[in-house]
Amino acid sequence: MDQMDQKDIFKLLPSGGRVYLIGIKGTGMCALAELLVRAGFAVSGSDCADVFYTDSILRELNIPYHESFDSSHIDSSIDLVIHSAAYSSSNAEVAAAERLGLPLLKYTDALGAWSANFDSSGIAGVHGKTTTTAMAGMLIRGAGLPAQILAGSAVGGFGGRSTLSLGNKYFVAETCEYRRHFLSFHPARIVLTAVESDHQDYFPDYPSIRDAFVEYCRKLPADGELIYCADDPGACEVAAIIKAENRGIHFIPYGFTAEGDFKIEKFEAADERLKIKIASFPGELILRVPGRHSALNAAAALALTSSLVHAEFGGDGWIEDRREAVRKALEIFTGSRRRSEIIGEAGGILFMDDYGHHPTAIKTTLEGLKEFYPRRRLVLSFMSHTYTRTAALLDEFAASFTGMDMLLLHKIYPSARETYSGSVTGETLFQKTKEALQKNGSKTEIFYVDEPLDAAEQMKKILAPGDLFITMGAGDNWKLGRSLYTDFSQGAAV
Repeated sequence: MDQMDQKDIFKLLPSGGRVYLIGIKGTGMCALAELLVRAGFAVSGSDCADVFYTDSILRELNIPYHESFDSSHIDSSIDLVIHSAAYSSSNAEVAAAERLGLPLLKYTDALGAWSANFDSSGIAGVHGKTTTTAMAGMLIRGAGLPAQILAGSAVGGFGGRSTLSLGNKYFVAETCEYRRHFLSFHPARIVLTAVESDHQDYFPDYPSIRDAFVEYCRKLPADGELIYCADDPGACEVAAIIKAENRGIHFIPYGFTAEGDFKIEKFEAADERLKIKIASFPGELILRVPGRHSALNAAAALALTSSLVHAEFGGDGWIEDRREAVRKALEIFTGSRRRSEIIGEAGGILFMDDYGHHPTAIKTTLEGLKEFYPRRRLVLSFMSHTYTRTAALLDEFAASFTGMDMLLLHKIYPSARETYSGSVTGETLFQKTKEALQKNGSKTEIFYVDEPLDAAEQMKKILAPGDLFITMGAGDNWKLGRSLYTDFSQGAAV
C-alpha cells in the first residue's frame, strides 16, 4: 500500500466496512478499535488469551475477538487488516493477510491515516506525553469542543478508557517517537514536552533522537503550531531548528521560563494539592496530581485547548462559563493508568504505581511526590527497563533516587526488541546507586531483591502506617505493589 493509499484508506473503505485488528487488546489498538466502531465500521480482531484491562472494554463495545492467532480467521471479506507493531509476517494472521493481498497497516500507520480525516494535534516528547494528552482531553471536554482524544494509557476521567469521543472535527493523540512512529501522523499542531536521549536500541545518541523530533515538526503545515516546553533544552533546540527554517509556523512556548501567555507565574504545593497560575488564564488553577512536571503538563494542555478554542469559537472563545468549566475539569483530573496512579490506601499505607523509566522522569516524579506528601516516608521499588537504556544512562539512573527514605532495586526487565551483549545488570545498577547515595551523604536505605515478588514478605515487615509505597518502572514490579496492597487490605501483613 503506497503512502497516498495509506493516508486515504479510511475514506476509501465502504460504509460499515470490515476492519480486523491483530493484537486488539493492546492499549492503542483497543482505543483505535473503539474509534472505528463509533465511526460505523464492523470491527473484530484477535490477541493472546492473557487477560488485560482492555478485555472488559472490548466486551462493553461488543467487539468480537479470537484469543488465538490462526490463518483461518482471515478471509477475503475483510476490507482492512491492522496489526500491532508487536506482530509481523511471522504471525499466522499477518501472513494470511499478505497472501490474500488484503490492505494491511501497522497500528502507527493506521493512526496516521485516521489523523488525516481531522484537524489533528499530536502530543509528543520523551516524557509527559500521556499525562498531557489525558489532561488535554479533560480540558477539551470542559471547553465543549467536538474532538476525539486518544491517550497512551487508560484515563480515569475517560471512564477508564484511552479514548474520549466528543465529536468529529478535531483529533488529539499521543504520538510516539520510537522507530519514528510519529512520522505517520498528520498534525496541524504539535505539543513537544521533552527531547533527550532515550530508546538507545534505536537512537544511539542524542542527535539521532533530536533529529527524529525535528523531522516530525517539519510535518507541520505553514500555518501550523508548535507548542513547546521552554524549560526543556531539547524541546527548545528542536523549536530553534524549525524556527530557523522560516516555515511560517507559529511557536507557542510554555513553562516556568516561558515568555507569553503560557508562562507559569505561580507554583505552590500544599495539602496534597498544587496551585498554579498561568499568565493568560485568570485566577488560580488547582491540580490533584503532584510535581512541577504536572504543572508543565497542565500548561501544555491549556495551550493546546486554547488553540482549539480559538479555532472553533474565534478570538472571544474564552467566555467565563468556558473558563470555569475548564478550571473544574483540571481540578478533577486524577491521572492515568500507571502515571502516579493511586492503587489505594490500606493499613495506613498509600500504594502508588508509576511508569517512570527514564532518569529524568524518575527524578522529577520523586521530587514531586516528596513535595506533595511531605509527611509520608517514601519507599520506592524500581525496576529498570531494557539493558541498553540502563547501560547508556547508568550514572544518570544512579543519581536519580535522591530524597527517598528507602529504595528497593530489582533485576533489569528485558525487551524482546533489543540485542545486548554487555555486562550491566540490576546488581550493577544497585552497586552504582549505593555508591552515589553514599557519596552524597544520603541516608536512604537501599537493598536489592532480584525478583520483585520475592521482596513481599520483607516489605510487609518494613512498611508502616503513614508510608507511601510506590512501584516505578516499565517492568512488572507493579505486581509487588498490588500484592502488598491486597495483603494489607485483608489485614494479612505480618
